[in-house]
Amino acid sequence: MARRLYFSLLGIVVLVTSMLAGNLLAGNKPALGLDLQGGASVTLQPEGEFTPSALAQAVEIISQRVNALGVSEPEITRQGDNVVVNLPGVSDQQKALDIIGRQGELLLRPVLQAGTLNTDTSTTIPGSDSTVVDTSVVDTTIAATEGGPGSVRSRGAATTIPAGTVTTVPAPTDTTTPAAAATNISVSEDTTDPNVNAVLLGQGGEAYLVGPAGATGKVFTNNAQAVINNGNWTVTVELRKGAEGADLWNALTTKCFNRDATCPTARIAIALDGKVISAPTVQEAVFTGGNVQISGDFSQSEARDLAKILEFGAVPVKFKVATVQTVSPTLGKDSLRAAIVSGLIGVLLVMAFFFVYYRMLTIVVVSGLMVSIGLLWSIISFISRSNGLALTLSGVAGIIVSIGVTVDSYVVFFERIKDELHAGRTMRSSAQRSFTLAWRTILAADTVSFLGALVLWWLTVGSVRGFAFFLGLSTLCDVIVAYFFTRPAVLLLARSKFLAGRKVLGVALPDTSAQ
Repeated sequence: MARRLYFSLLGIVVLVTSMLAGNLLAGNKPALGLDLQGGASVTLQPEGEFTPSALAQAVEIISQRVNALGVSEPEITRQGDNVVVNLPGVSDQQKALDIIGRQGELLLRPVLQAGTLNTDTSTTIPGSDSTVVDTSVVDTTIAATEGGPGSVRSRGAATTIPAGTVTTVPAPTDTTTPAAAATNISVSEDTTDPNVNAVLLGQGGEAYLVGPAGATGKVFTNNAQAVINNGNWTVTVELRKGAEGADLWNALTTKCFNRDATCPTARIAIALDGKVISAPTVQEAVFTGGNVQISGDFSQSEARDLAKILEFGAVPVKFKVATVQTVSPTLGKDSLRAAIVSGLIGVLLVMAFFFVYYRMLTIVVVSGLMVSIGLLWSIISFISRSNGLALTLSGVAGIIVSIGVTVDSYVVFFERIKDELHAGRTMRSSAQRSFTLAWRTILAADTVSFLGALVLWWLTVGSVRGFAFFLGLSTLCDVIVAYFFTRPAVLLLARSKFLAGRKVLGVALPDTSAQ
């Protein structure tokens, strides 16, 4: 019996110590939420008509986009029809807002002209700060370019690179070479209308005269990736099969490859929200492998941004940014400091109570709390590293509340021992008998607490869900520590000479307690 008690006690101590050491060596630590480390909170308000299913799909796409940023436990919640996006610890908030705010349909449009526009009448392009075109008529004597190197080729099945290649052309430069013929082409002020000609700006400020969209981003599946090929960053994406995927894409690339009148530059503009994200040149008509590779002079961040856009597509609901709130890191540190101080005060008050009321057995309580804290810290650190869990103020509140759950377990156990001692039993027999009876009560109380946390987590969102998660996790840790640490610790103390002749739980023990 004693051997099993020692094995249980040492086992839990060694396990928790190993977990702590492993996390420290791996550099794992709890990730902090928005309210503890600062960040941005964005409220998106839907515009126009939309259905509940479209709004739910929009929230899902926004969640995927934000998760792709690598933010630790971003919170994307609905408040009525509004969508609230919390981004803890975002270093480049503007970049995050740009990705969240891109909502228009991803369009694949043939490029009619690309370069510097020469216009007779200069007015502002809708959605931009550039004053380069008349909003109704464009004089297409622009400096057109043929595009840089690149190809669209099918690859054999044995290659490791997905079939097909599209190389992004460098930004067009000014030249005196005129277009094939100077004509006036009507363009729309709506740069997102897929059925008309439009003048769009590229990310580097270059201008594109594009025709009606030949396809949308729906021709791609959601598996776009940024990879390194021959030392250069490229983007690979798979085409959907059939009339809504490869057929549409091949019809467009065939026209561009043949330099049809609808695509004389052989380039396809990948446009989102009226801005050209990339404009690759097509050098093979038909894709037979079902995959496309977009390559060119990409930086790592440019390739990854393009992959995210191709992967997550367009949000089916148009939003406007209603509010943007920023939580400074200083305010977050103050909140964290306040949370730590409040937790320490709570623990110290509990320890003072136990020392006054339970005397020597307070040693077990202090040791048990240290084991519980070590176990909880290790689990949170590991989940933060592996799944992006973030510790928020509400989570800290759940942990502090769980101190009461842990204290209840000790009180139930110790009060039962006290009753047994008053009945004239020895400490050794009282401890064993008391834990058997108290264990059922401890399990019942912890089960109720855990079920409450589970219901809160399932039915709520935001900070309440964070509170519920950490309360439930702390409750599970309490059950583990109570059985594998508190039980053997008290039972072994009851068998030792350490408590002989001392006053425990307000009851003086005889010297025969070592039997």
